[in-house]
Amino acid sequence: MLLELGSNIMSLYDYLLQRTDHRLLPYPLMRTPFQMTSILLGYVFFSLYAGPRLMAHRKPYHLKTAMIVYNFSMVFLNAFLVYEFLMSGWGTTFTWRCDLCDYTSSPQALRMVRVAWWFYFSKFIELLDTLFFVLRKKHSQITFLHVFHHSFMPFTWWWGMTIAPAGGMSSFHAMVNACVHVIMYTYYGLSAAGPRFQKYLWWKKYMTAIQLIQFVLISLHVSQYYFMEKCDFQVPMFIHLIWMYGTFFFVLFSNFWIQAYIKGKRLPTATKEANFHKGLELACKWLTQFSFKEIGFVLMSNMVLFFGAVYI
Repeated sequence: MLLELGSNIMSLYDYLLQRTDHRLLPYPLMRTPFQMTSILLGYVFFSLYAGPRLMAHRKPYHLKTAMIVYNFSMVFLNAFLVYEFLMSGWGTTFTWRCDLCDYTSSPQALRMVRVAWWFYFSKFIELLDTLFFVLRKKHSQITFLHVFHHSFMPFTWWWGMTIAPAGGMSSFHAMVNACVHVIMYTYYGLSAAGPRFQKYLWWKKYMTAIQLIQFVLISLHVSQYYFMEKCDFQVPMFIHLIWMYGTFFFVLFSNFWIQAYIKGKRLPTATKEANFHKGLELACKWLTQFSFKEIGFVLMSNMVLFFGAVYI
């Protein structure tokens, strides 16, 4: 049975590689999944094991300037991504319903390929979020949800990019995610700037609501596929995977909202930087004490969700 399963996985792997879009070959990290997988394996190992032990007997680093530069750089990068997604179809020719992948070499298709790669690459840049947590000894913020999200996104996006880089309706969630990240990194940048900027963070209490709206929009948009009389979207498994992703994170963030705002009977104050993450810890508190088993669990969760969507 194990041999048959291994054979099926390898057959699927070969099939997916054979469908790799030739327009992506000039881009870094796209010729083979091994580079991407190695980076993510190293990320999970460092985040959950090596990093905390490296800092165990060291004082936390003060990285105020680096964090301000990083966060506002991410604001500009994500704003650029939103603009490019709009110009690549979402603000020009797309219907916002059954928009197909464009496999041509038209200027708009190539522009979508480029912005899709930049979105994919931005997920590797975002791994620095966890590095800052480790170096500042904010280990309570390195939750299962945090590590799962940061490793799951680039892993699935590599496969998505190879098959459908000009992804039509399957690229909607990327544009929405970039919009949300403009808001989030603006908050993180102002928060890192120090106490004198706290008065500008009155809108922190809406951050979770924005996240929930993001997942609702993503799930509703792809759900159209299941109710259309006819939609010849070329890669249906991406629709399944995106719907699973949106629903999964909607449940986790909803639990955060209930635990932190309803049961807690109070909203987090802008002077406590870790409050946003505290609710996420409550949502996944049974997985916050990591060992090698948990590291394996994170990796297996990625694989199960991805290959589960493939076979649906």
